[in-house]
Amino acid sequence: MSAASLEIRPVSAADHAAWLPLWHGYQRFYKTEIAEATTAVTWQRFLDPAEPMYAALAWQDGAALGMVHYIFHRSCWTTGDYVYLQDLYVEEGLRGGGIGRRLIEHVYEQARAAGASRVHWLTHETNTDAMQLYDRISDRSGFVQYRKIL
Repeated sequence: MSAASLEIRPVSAADHAAWLPLWHGYQRFYKTEIAEATTAVTWQRFLDPAEPMYAALAWQDGAALGMVHYIFHRSCWTTGDYVYLQDLYVEEGLRGGGIGRRLIEHVYEQARAAGASRVHWLTHETNTDAMQLYDRISDRSGFVQYRKIL
């Protein structure tokens, strides 16, 4: 398979059945379960032009092989928005072939076109395979994430 023959495009309402297995695969990868009600709201947000949330799928030969979710948000440090690449997933067995990189580059393109100042994301410290790609196409910030679940 060649990443050059991939088509990366934003999701449409007709793509739900292609997106959902990738979303569930992403959750399995991170050993988590997101409530179906949350999944339904998330999908509707992707389709709502008033929402700052977006999703795109990587397609080849009519099959969705990967997905990316990203969110535009304000920053106190720049006048341009930041873009948080929240979720990235490529079907198991297809990783390492350039699909993830193309999905990230899609987000970079969308961010540039919208005048955003930065794209940023997190990954788990155990996701060392993905980090090899991230280290080539982005810069580590040096920041440590803290959070409080409410």
